[in-house]
Order: sequence, then structure tokens, then C-alpha cells
Amino acid sequence: MTNYRRAFIPGGTFFFTVVTYKRRPILTNKLARRSLREALKRVQEFRPFVIDAIILLPDHLHCIWSLPRGDSDFSTRWRQVKSLFTRSYLAAGGNDAEGSISRESKDEHALWQRRFFEHTIRDEDDLKRCTDYIHINPVKHGLVEKATDWPWSSFHRYVQMQEYPVNWGDSSEWYGDEWKAFE
Repeated sequence: MTNYRRAFIPGGTFFFTVVTYKRRPILTNKLARRSLREALKRVQEFRPFVIDAIILLPDHLHCIWSLPRGDSDFSTRWRQVKSLFTRSYLAAGGNDAEGSISRESKDEHALWQRRFFEHTIRDEDDLKRCTDYIHINPVKHGLVEKATDWPWSSFHRYVQMQEYPVNWGDSSEWYGDEWKAFE
């Protein structure tokens, strides 16, 4: 079995990418959004963390979390978020995907990929780069022309805090008009 290396830095700030099983585009439907919001809030009650930035896309999400001083256990938090989401989503009528033989033998549901990507935020410049990446993601994926047009993003909170101008993240600004020729 592969030995995954994670950076366990107490009180650290981390960038995450979490992906649905087989990239099923379920996360932006109303039921999934509600289930995820509830799961995150519930886990925060028992294992506090701050969501510094977040973007919810149809088949994955990116976020930045800051953990409390002395705590480095983001893996347990993600396991609990995924588990609570799955129970809530399925109980409310959401559909499970057809799982693999391996998942079926372990009685696992097929809503999330088993792993997640994690990157330790090293400094303020790294935090800014990761936050920008999160907020430009729906433009990058061709879902909207401007970051402000994507509703499921902390971008709107950052605009209110005057961290970004409302017109930040226009596709022509990031990719130029010529990128549309490749669509």
C-alpha cells in the first residue's frame, strides 16, 4: 500500500481539493449544497476550523482551512465531512453512483473519491495564490465569464471585505480573448 505523506502542521493553513467519485457533477444541486453546508457546520462544532476560502463546482471543491493552534488533524475532519454529507445526501433522496467491486466489498458508498489533495500554505504570497486559484476556478473551467457570476464561492465575501474589486476574475483578463478560440 502507498504511504501517503501529509504535512501535519499544528495550527496550519491548508489548501484542499476534494473530488466526487468518477467526477459526478452533483455538488452544485440544491440537495448536495445543503448536505455539504450542514456537514461542514457540524464538523466545525466538534473539531473547529476556519474556512478561509471555498469554491463549489459540479464535480469538485477547493477550499482553504485554518486549524486551531496545536491541531493538525485535517484528515479526520475530511473523513467526517464526507461521511456526514453522504448520510444526509442519501437519506434525503440523493443517488449513489454504481461503485467498484472494491467499494462494494467494503460496503462503501460511491459519492467521493477516497483521497483528497492537500497543500500546506507556506506564507502570505502562497495564501494569495491559492485564494486566487479558488476564485478563478469556475472561469478556468468555462462555467462562467467572470468570477462574480459563480454563486457558490467565497469570492462574494472577499468582494464585500474589499479584498477584490467586483470585476476581478474576468476570463479575458486571465486568459485573453484568444482562449475562447479553443473551446
